Amino acid sequence: MSVEQHIGTDEFVQLWAEARTLFYTSDFPPYASTAWRALHPDDPRRLAAALDAAEKWRKYGDEDALLQWFRDATARGYTAEGRSAAELAELRKAHPPNQLQATPGWPPIRIPGGHGRYLTHIPERRAA
Repeated sequence: MSVEQHIGTDEFVQLWAEARTLFYTSDFPPYASTAWRALHPDDPRRLAAALDAAEKWRKYGDEDALLQWFRDATARGYTAEGRSAAELAELRKAHPPNQLQATPGWPPIRIPGGHGRYLTHIPERRAA
């Protein structure tokens, strides 16, 4: 049996409008919960819960799998990048500054804080 046999066009529009209002007010039980399954199939709260679940799936995917991933990641002490907290702490330590070096064929490098001085490549001259 199709939906048209059970619900007329006017009734469908009314059901949709009520479900949409309930969706925006969050006045419905969670989708597939015991309370949701106890609702009559024509109850607008049932449709509102389905809309909510579909929107959450669109935005976040499988919520239970995502939460389990977070639990697993934090239990191991790893971040999303797969590095441990100790590795990240080591990466945060200060490193010596890079030594500027002019490259043949490239323009001169302005020395930061050097008051307009530039580092220019000077080719080596070999003794004859």
